[in-house]
Amino acid sequence: MSVYHSPELQIENQLLAALPTEDYQRLLPYMETVSLSHSQILWNAEESIEYVYFPNRALISLVTIMESGEIVEVGIVGREGMAGLTVCWGGDTNTLQAIVQIPGTAIRMSAKHLKSEFDQCSTLHRLLLRYTQALFTHTAHTAACNRLHTIEARFARWLLIVQDRVQSNELPLTQEFLSHMLGTRRSGVTEAASHLSKAGTIRYSRGKIIILDREALESTSCECYQTVKKEFARLLKN
Repeated sequence: MSVYHSPELQIENQLLAALPTEDYQRLLPYMETVSLSHSQILWNAEESIEYVYFPNRALISLVTIMESGEIVEVGIVGREGMAGLTVCWGGDTNTLQAIVQIPGTAIRMSAKHLKSEFDQCSTLHRLLLRYTQALFTHTAHTAACNRLHTIEARFARWLLIVQDRVQSNELPLTQEFLSHMLGTRRSGVTEAASHLSKAGTIRYSRGKIIILDREALESTSCECYQTVKKEFARLLKN
């Protein structure tokens, strides 16, 4: 992981951008830009969280790993949020693994400094609590979606979420990774991707998905996408 120590940080993260200038300037000495690589593990389940991450264009998956080794994504963090929320709640560890799904930059801060600011800064406190509610909504709807909706609708919803967070139509995603994130077999991902490709909605090749028709993708997706999107917009508006 590359680290860039610079007083002029390139901020694309929406949580940091929503902070008043005075609060942001107080945090600035404790922040650094890091370059996150694909499949990089930021922390494992039950490990102490040393740093929290505010992604710019990187995408971080919060996954649960069962005793069988099976992996399922339960949360996703991009430019709208922060990875490491349990630090604010007083827990040094959690039961999830944080893994980089799409490489890019993020703003990193020590968990100790983040917790101190969370306790002292009312603006940051309110902002992170609202983000917690939005992320809980995402997790709750993901659980319902995985139980009730077709793999094709879930696949479309997930692609839309990822596109929103990385702001790109080209997504570097492998079939194996997608199966983990969607909690399904690779054959299910292959079938869903094939249907969307034939419809001209996406172009799918080894390790890469290109979204060609976002409107069609939204039509294919279940209602969960719009519900969660509206909740994030409501809770995190400036």
